[in-house]
Amino acid sequence: MHDMNLHEPSGVTVKENAMHIEPGLISGAKMVLSYATAAGAALYTVRLAADSLTEKGLGSFAARIAMGTAAVFSFFQVLPHYPVGISEVHFILGSTLFLLLGAAPAALALALGLLLQGLFFAPFDLPQYGANVTTLLVPLFAMKAIADRIIPRDMAYVDIRYRDALALSTAYQGGVVAWVAFWAFYGQGFTATTATSVFTFGGAYMLVVLIEPLVDLAVLAAAKSARGLSKTGLITPRLFNA
Repeated sequence: MHDMNLHEPSGVTVKENAMHIEPGLISGAKMVLSYATAAGAALYTVRLAADSLTEKGLGSFAARIAMGTAAVFSFFQVLPHYPVGISEVHFILGSTLFLLLGAAPAALALALGLLLQGLFFAPFDLPQYGANVTTLLVPLFAMKAIADRIIPRDMAYVDIRYRDALALSTAYQGGVVAWVAFWAFYGQGFTATTATSVFTFGGAYMLVVLIEPLVDLAVLAAAKSARGLSKTGLITPRLFNA
C-alpha cells in the first residue's frame, strides 16, 4: 500500500495486495480477539454446513466449495483492487456467491480462498487471518439473515428483484466496512488519523454497492436460462426452487 502511515508502525512494511486488515494494524495481545471472533465464525459455519449437507449431500457441498474457492481466489488476485485509506477495495462479490452456492459453501469458499491467497501470494497476511476471515464471514451471515427475512419463501433466487439484490449487497459490503473500521479503531485507537482513513476507505468501498447488485442480477439472469444446472448439484437448491 502507498503512503498510509496508519499501516506502518515501527518495523512493519505494508505490502501490496493485502486483504483488508493490514500487517501491524492489530498487534500483540489484541490479536487474541481476532482468534476468538474467527472461532465463533467457524462454529457458525459448521452449523450452516450441517444444514446444507442435508439438502444435496456431500458431493454437491464439496463441489460448491471447490468452485467458490476458485472464484474467491480469482476475485482477490485477478479483479481490480485499489489501496484506499486503511485497506484495499476489493470486488469480493459476497452476495453473488451466496445466491449461487448457499451460505455454508460461500463461507467456506471465502475462508479457503483467503487462506490460499495468504499461503501463496501474501504470507505477510497470515497473522491477520483471524481478523480478515471474521471480516468476510460475519457480514455473510448477516446477509443470510436479511435474505431469509426479505425474500419470500416461495420465491427462487433467480426471481429476486433489484431492490433485494441491492439490500443484500449493501448489507454485505456495509458489514465488511464496519468490521474493518472496528479492527482499525481497536488496533490503533480513536485518533483523527484513524478516523480519516476509516471514512476514506468506507466511502470508496461502498461504491462497490453500485456494481455488485448489477452483477448479481446478470448472473441470475444467465442462470435462469440454464435451469439444467439444478440437476448438477453445483448450485444451491434455492437458486431455482423456492
